[in-house]
Amino acid sequence: MIIEYDDIYIEQVKDLLVELQEYIASIDLEGYNILTPSYREEYFKKTMDELNKCQGKMFLYLEDNNVKGLITALINNDEEDDYDFKAPRRGRITEFIMSKNERGKGHGSLLFKRAEEYLKELGCKDILIGVFAYNENAYKYYLKKGYHNRVIDMTKKI
Repeated sequence: MIIEYDDIYIEQVKDLLVELQEYIASIDLEGYNILTPSYREEYFKKTMDELNKCQGKMFLYLEDNNVKGLITALINNDEEDDYDFKAPRRGRITEFIMSKNERGKGHGSLLFKRAEEYLKELGCKDILIGVFAYNENAYKYYLKKGYHNRVIDMTKKI
């Protein structure tokens, strides 16, 4: 079942955010991504502040009243028409997490569908999503969902 975020699930949501950060830190070849003692509280607050500021929503996938996954969707920018850039109103998916034991069951697709519907309801014509380069599974998943590369950031140690 997909629902909008409710405070009764706050601790489970924080658990999922920590689970994702632990995973990202474990695959980060440079070791820049870490999990600090304050991450759980600070990142949750940052996420909720960003959703409140940008017409965002968090959707949860529940089974037996347990949060098994979440997705956040917000307005990235209103329509832009400038001297060097023209873009429609765009949404952004900022977080997408399925608990490790829930991956591959199709529930993430339900969350994606709901987030995309929400952004469409807000008049978005495009959706942006960032993916950590070392997260190959997520990258392949987003390609299957119809997303494609637009900007690629590269890095080099010096």
